[in-house]
Amino acid sequence: MSRQVILALAVLGGAILLAVLMVTLRPEPEEQERVEQAPLVETVAFTQATGPLEVRGSGTVQARETVTVGAEVGGRLVYVNPAFREGRIVGRGATLFRVNPVDYQNQVRTARADVAAQDVAVLQAREEVAIARDELERFAQRQQSRDVLQAGIDPDDYAARILPPTVLAQQAFGVQQTSAPTRLATREPQLRSAQAARERAAANLEAAQLSLSRTLISAPFGSLVQEESAAVGTLVQPGQVLGTLVATDAFEVRVALTEGEAALIPGLLRSGSGRTPASVTFDFGGITYRWDAFVDRADPILDPQTRTIDVFLQVPSPLQAGRPVSGEGDAPAGPPLLLGSFVEARITGDTSVPFAQIPIEALRPGNLVWVVRDGRLRILPVRVIQRTDEIAYVTTPSLAAGGAIVTSNVRTPTDGMRVRTANQRPQGQPRGE
Repeated sequence: MSRQVILALAVLGGAILLAVLMVTLRPEPEEQERVEQAPLVETVAFTQATGPLEVRGSGTVQARETVTVGAEVGGRLVYVNPAFREGRIVGRGATLFRVNPVDYQNQVRTARADVAAQDVAVLQAREEVAIARDELERFAQRQQSRDVLQAGIDPDDYAARILPPTVLAQQAFGVQQTSAPTRLATREPQLRSAQAARERAAANLEAAQLSLSRTLISAPFGSLVQEESAAVGTLVQPGQVLGTLVATDAFEVRVALTEGEAALIPGLLRSGSGRTPASVTFDFGGITYRWDAFVDRADPILDPQTRTIDVFLQVPSPLQAGRPVSGEGDAPAGPPLLLGSFVEARITGDTSVPFAQIPIEALRPGNLVWVVRDGRLRILPVRVIQRTDEIAYVTTPSLAAGGAIVTSNVRTPTDGMRVRTANQRPQGQPRGE
């Protein structure tokens, strides 16, 4: 055996011996408990409630009362209220513009003169009636005396049968004497004609006075001038439109609600059910302002296209400054509620079943929510009472058991899987606060 082979075998045997010694003398490894890597989730607390809830919607502010003003008589404008400009406010009863009244004043004077003349005609006709009545009474008395005298003549007295000339003339020409006076003889028709002429003159006077009063046009209520087209010197015609006024005592907001949302408002479709409180909010300059409102009425006709019910909210005193919402108490004075602005509406509703308010991101497709209970994930189906862009009102019997709503995503969620909660932030608080 060569020397190289012996050396190789010696090295190999030493290596094996060293390996055996290392295996024999190695320390025993410590046993550690296996840690399961559960998914980390974000949660938000929730509580159940029963009773009033907020039915939320949106709509556009519109005028409650709008009136078009114009000229009722023709003429030239001699006065226009300086406040009668688009965007300005005019008070109730304020004179908006005036048509030149000279022609109509002359018509009134002429009509008064006609009435005075007809008063004299009526007085004259009454005197003539009295005179005619006296004459007819005297005629009747003479006729009665003649009849008595005629009755005393002996029918066998041929001398008494000789007729006077007047009677002979009446018989010759076929004229029959009558004892009953005609209606014209009483002068009553003439009196009625004079009275009718006096009534006609009085009616003309009223028409002239009415035309004169219409030369002055006033605001029917406290108004916001929406449109105007009047200027001093303009020649106007009856019926010509000179502007549009919007009542400032209240504005309206039309809110479209689903049937389910409308069912949450007590007595919505019943008349005389009282005022349901509501409010509207409007973002102006990055600040949200609020105005109180109430449900005025609801349209009982279901929209055939959207399948929604139109609810009309009335906002009293809309030109008063809005109040900043909570958390913005140091905000500047709010603006008035602007016509045509898009606002968010909140109506006080009611439900007899327990419900929970959850963030909208916690509502999963298929109306499911993930709830963490005792470190495990529970997947619960819920019934959505109402939902908005921020929150959702849901109900399910399983929510009564409590827990925390999961707002973050899980890659492969399964019912009963273990999860870890990252934080428990108060309900409604945005992330990162």
